[in-house]
Amino acid sequence: MRSFFHPAQAHHAPARELHNGGFADYAEVPARAAAIRAAIGATQVPTDRGEAPIAAVHDPAYLAFLRDAPRLWREAGRPGDAIPYAFPIVGRRPLAPARIDALIGLHSFDATTPITPEAWAASYGSAQSALAATHAVLAGERAAFALCRPPGHHAGRDYCGGYCHLNTAAIAAQAARDAGNARVAILDIDYHHGNGTQDIFYARGDVFYASVHADPVSDYPFFWGHADERGKGAGEGTTLNLPLPHGTRLHAFRRAQATALDAIARFGAGLLVVSFGADTWEGDPISHFALTTADYAVLARDIAALALPTVVVMEGGYAVEALGANVASFLSGL
Repeated sequence: MRSFFHPAQAHHAPARELHNGGFADYAEVPARAAAIRAAIGATQVPTDRGEAPIAAVHDPAYLAFLRDAPRLWREAGRPGDAIPYAFPIVGRRPLAPARIDALIGLHSFDATTPITPEAWAASYGSAQSALAATHAVLAGERAAFALCRPPGHHAGRDYCGGYCHLNTAAIAAQAARDAGNARVAILDIDYHHGNGTQDIFYARGDVFYASVHADPVSDYPFFWGHADERGKGAGEGTTLNLPLPHGTRLHAFRRAQATALDAIARFGAGLLVVSFGADTWEGDPISHFALTTADYAVLARDIAALALPTVVVMEGGYAVEALGANVASFLSGL
């Protein structure tokens, strides 16, 4: 299986994030990618396929904001990384503000995702890695891995959050659709619900989104991922959320994943994108499931049994010392 990673992805390194009422060290560190690369071996630098496949998913004004935010932040005389502090709530009038404080609030849903001067290049490289893995599978490979860092599944069409700026799973799925796959499925097995991915495809009937994640009643992102969210309009029935409680181990997680895989099979997808997060591991510092390293190979074998061309994009996982082994275990199962 080929794996893809762009060098620019290593340079985005925020110092702090606002978490649970105080500033904390940023959890989504470059060492995550280094640990994965050390465990899985050689990765390839992706071909640059330009911005068009990204713009097929994300709003042009949002992409311009990601590129411009660090400069606007500096021009406003602000030190450090750009972090929002004011957010428009649902239903407010549409505006096009000029001040960076307003822009960053408009295009963010939390304060855990600083925008560094390197954020655009790193996120762009992450998207190109996802596209390279997708095109490898479209060319006939059974599976390919995109070491996406920063991750992507919390980013919506026009907003960032949850350490995510560009939604790599959505970009991969849309690229597969644009290449002629009539139906594409996304299986999200990160600890946290992929609210951005759900939002992007919620009203579409051509992309099925299934997520196994921590119950949003108790866990981030709180406002998405409840079991009664099933899509709307043409997308009615093409969203499946399977929330699980703290302490979930392999048996319960595997059962929920089997439900998701059965639904994907009934949907008739021609290609599968897996948003894989290793923050479901028993020792993850910000999560509360109890999967072991060996469990990931079991889950991956179940996914492989679906016999669909499969693109794996990396999402979360913050126990750096175990992350490489956990990712290698998952990939071995494919």
